[in-house]
Amino acid sequence: MAQYARRGVHGQTVEAIARRILTGEIAAGATLNIVALQEEFDVSLTALREALKVLSAKGIVDARQKRGTFVRPRADWNLLDGDVIRWQFAEGTDQRLLDQLHEVRAIIEPAAARLAATRATEDDLIALDGALAEMAHANGDPAAAIAADLAFHRALLTATHNELLERMEVVMETGLAERDRLVHGGTPHDDPVPSHRAVVDALRDRDETAAETAMRQLLDKAVRDVEKVRGRRGSQ
Repeated sequence: MAQYARRGVHGQTVEAIARRILTGEIAAGATLNIVALQEEFDVSLTALREALKVLSAKGIVDARQKRGTFVRPRADWNLLDGDVIRWQFAEGTDQRLLDQLHEVRAIIEPAAARLAATRATEDDLIALDGALAEMAHANGDPAAAIAADLAFHRALLTATHNELLERMEVVMETGLAERDRLVHGGTPHDDPVPSHRAVVDALRDRDETAAETAMRQLLDKAVRDVEKVRGRRGSQ
């Protein structure tokens, strides 16, 4: 599912309600007070209903006659939706979710690299090389470093030429962006280019095992980078 546009009062209303639900401020099973929400956000009833439709499409709320609009059980939420992931990070880094996202990446990306080693086209390799170049020229700019890293991992999934794996982009990018903001947020970090280049070199050599191994090593390094940041913050 495409990520929701955040602009305007409508988008702000969606996000405000979503965050309250995802943080537990509004509990699962609770019935929403539509009149109170309408007054609080100073929006029309139509606008509020449209906002709730967005959350309904993501499995977060539902509506029934006599019961009204209520929060569905967490088991019904579309936790793989990019917006739902992003909203959970909105109040600060969610370490548990960050760890879970890494586990998902550790399952998918090494296998994706192995597949890409057999399927990557010259255009795919050019895209990956371009991401490496952007990474090398980030020069300590966090925004540029994050953009380059996202471009690399997006290009890797594209290089599998598997439409279902490519759709994992939304999940991967949301978690990866949060991880990158944590790691690149003004703290010293190791040069990311060599570990990423090792993956591209293996793809270019059509070496499936090397590609998978290089990606596992890259992800292990990503975990160590996050742990370093956690350690520095814990000692402050």
